[in-house]
Parts: sequence; structure tokens; C-alpha cells
Amino acid sequence: MVTKLNGVLDRFFKLSENKTNVRTEFVAGLTTFMTMAYIIIVNPLILSAAGMDRGAVFTATIVSTIIATLCMAFLANYPFALAPGMGLNAYFAFVVVGSMGKSFEFALTAVLLEGVIFIVLSLFKVREAIFDSIPAALKKAVSVGIGLFIALIGAVNGGLVKHGNPDVIIQAGDFTSKEAIVTFIGLIVIGILLIFKIKGALLWGILVATIAAFPLGVASLPQAVASLPPSLAPTFMKFEWTQIFTWEMLMVLFSFLFVDIFDTIGTLTGVASKTDMFDKDGKLPRVKQALLSDAIGTVAGACLGTSTVTTFVESSAGVAEGGRTGLTSVFTSLFFALALFFAPIFGIVPAQATAPALIMVGLFMISPIKDIDFSDYAKSIPAFLTIIVMPFCYSIAEGIAVGMIAWVILHVLTGKYKQVSITMYILSILFILRYIFL
Repeated sequence: MVTKLNGVLDRFFKLSENKTNVRTEFVAGLTTFMTMAYIIIVNPLILSAAGMDRGAVFTATIVSTIIATLCMAFLANYPFALAPGMGLNAYFAFVVVGSMGKSFEFALTAVLLEGVIFIVLSLFKVREAIFDSIPAALKKAVSVGIGLFIALIGAVNGGLVKHGNPDVIIQAGDFTSKEAIVTFIGLIVIGILLIFKIKGALLWGILVATIAAFPLGVASLPQAVASLPPSLAPTFMKFEWTQIFTWEMLMVLFSFLFVDIFDTIGTLTGVASKTDMFDKDGKLPRVKQALLSDAIGTVAGACLGTSTVTTFVESSAGVAEGGRTGLTSVFTSLFFALALFFAPIFGIVPAQATAPALIMVGLFMISPIKDIDFSDYAKSIPAFLTIIVMPFCYSIAEGIAVGMIAWVILHVLTGKYKQVSITMYILSILFILRYIFL
């Protein structure tokens, strides 16, 4: 029976063709889940600041994650997981609802409209055209930039880096703190296992660091083992249609569109750059289906009651463990489904235990830097700007925008304008207009 099932999975997900197997995909799916499970706790906390019911958002977060990730598995057959995006949820809660004074229903309506627009753009290959128009050097730079970005997130989560005083932008954390010790334990375990080429290094590092967190007081046992999922009623289909033709809605919608489209494209590019997923022309096959998956997830998330769903950069952790097909995404979805009923258990993994995995993924993702021709300054300067803007500005989307603008300007002013695609010209103009007027 098991052999027959493995054969079915092999044929459907093309495991042998992608040089992987069920066990590898399982470990990759579990690793991806472990590195992004924090969203189960963090997203409800952030959106509750917008007046949304925390329990309902908890359920909406997980269900929308499952829907979008399964779409990625079955439509695109890629090992990418999707969930309500960080940054986008903060914009939702603290800018749209907080600063602008809009209701969370207004913000959910903007998310729904964004998702519908994305579905249309994906079906007509507009987003695919944007993806394919990015030069190879910038695609490599995006991978490197995301690597530094995710390593910084890991370092902050692990207590190794903290926000500095007014005279110092960032500075070292307390390396002797309990939180930092947990992070160092995870880093050492992962490092040793990687050196000995032991599969599941990232996952074992997370587990060992979590165990070490208990005696150090960084983690504690849950009061309950299992619980029923909270009701979606407080957030389900809560839309506000009276302001959809207002200037405020247009601005909010554009902001959501801008950040999501380039965060998703950047993440897909960066994670795929770490494997042989690109074809000989430097394009990602089935990118239309991949982009459509997060658009469907966004629509589902808005209906359920959460902010924009996007491809998670933490998917790179599963890819680093050997995940190559949609079966990885299926396993990730299954673990999120379990989390619906065993939230107290999954919630015990502290951020300090997943931080080492994120830092190591940063190491894996910077390797494409060796393929960038730094002697060709028309390419290397935009690539370098892309790389540094992402972690320095704490935004994947801003890194892509700055890199594209620099690419077009330098190629035009040095007489290489024929090497720039029409799409790159259009995007650069839109980016410039956005910086001027928004």
C-alpha cells in the first residue's frame, strides 16, 4: 500500500524527475512549516491592533495559508508556502486602520479587490511578463538580498542584533542572554549537521534549540494540548462597499498591489535561484500558476478575515532541505491543518529556536552572488543596490524598485538603452512616480 502511494505521488508530483523522494519532501515541508509557524501567533497579534478578533484571525490565518499553499502545490508543483505576509499585515493594522482611521472592514475590502485584480493580471500573464522582464543579474541579486534580509530577521529574532540608540542604527544584542544562548545552540547544531551532510539539519537545529529553551526559561509548556479552532464569524466576509470608489481606497489598493506583487516576485526569484528551477532562458516555468496561487490565497484570506496572502521567503528553508516539488507544499499544509487543533503545542517553539534556521538560510541564499559579473558596472551597480537596499530598508519590494530604476538609468545614460525591455522602462517610470506622489 505504501509503495503504491509512493508511486502515485512520484508520478503526480514528478519526484524522480526532480531528483527527490517522499521522505525528502516530508522533511522539507516540516522544515518550512517550522520556520514560518510564527505567523500563526504574530498575525493575530498584529491584526488585533486593528480591532479584529484574535481568535478569528488565528483561524483565518491558518485556513488561508492551507488554501493558498495547496494551490501552489497542485497548480504550480512548486515547494513554496504562502501565508498572510509580514509587513503587509502591519500596513493593514497600523497605517490603514491606525493612521488613516479606517475600519478593518475597509482594509479587508482593499485586500479583496487586490486579490481579484491579481487574479486577472495573472490570467492575462501580466505578472508573468513582469517576472520574465527582470534581467538575470537582478534575479541573482534578489536572491542575495533576500538572503541578507532573512539572516537579519533571524539575528533580530534570536537576540543577536537589536535596534540601536540614536547614534547607532543597529548594534549587537546581549550574547550572554538566555535568548541568544538558545540561538547559538541552534546555530552550532545546524552547523555541525551541515558539515557532516546530515539531512534535516535545519529541522533538527530547531528542535534541539526548542528543547534547550525550556530549562533556560525561554519556552514553557502549554496549559492544554489540543483545542477546537476559534470561530471565523467575527471576521468572515466583513467588507465595506460604501468607499470602494474613494481616493483613499485607490491609494490603499495601490500600496497593497505594489508591495505584494514585488514581494512575491522577489521571493519566487530568490528562492528559485537556489535551485535549478529556472530554464535555459532564465525563466521560471509555471510562474503564471505560482502567481495565481497567491492571488487566490489573497481573495480567500480577505473573505476569511486576514491581510494579504503572499509567498513566504521562509520557503527557502524547505528548499534548502531538498524540497523540489509541490509535495513539499502539501506536507506544509498538513502541518498547518494540525496546528488548527494543536495550537498550544505548536506555539511553544520560540522565535529564538527558528532564528538559527533563518540565519543559515541566509547563507544558502547568498551563493548566487558568485554568478554576478561585478566587472560590468552597468549590471553590478544595480545588482549591488538591490542587495543592500533589501536588508537596509527592511523591504524586498524596495530593493527591487531601486535596482530596476538604477538598471534603466545607467543603461540609458551609457548608450545601452536597447538592452532594456519595454516592461523594465514602464516599471521604472511607475516606481519613480510612486516615490514622487506617494
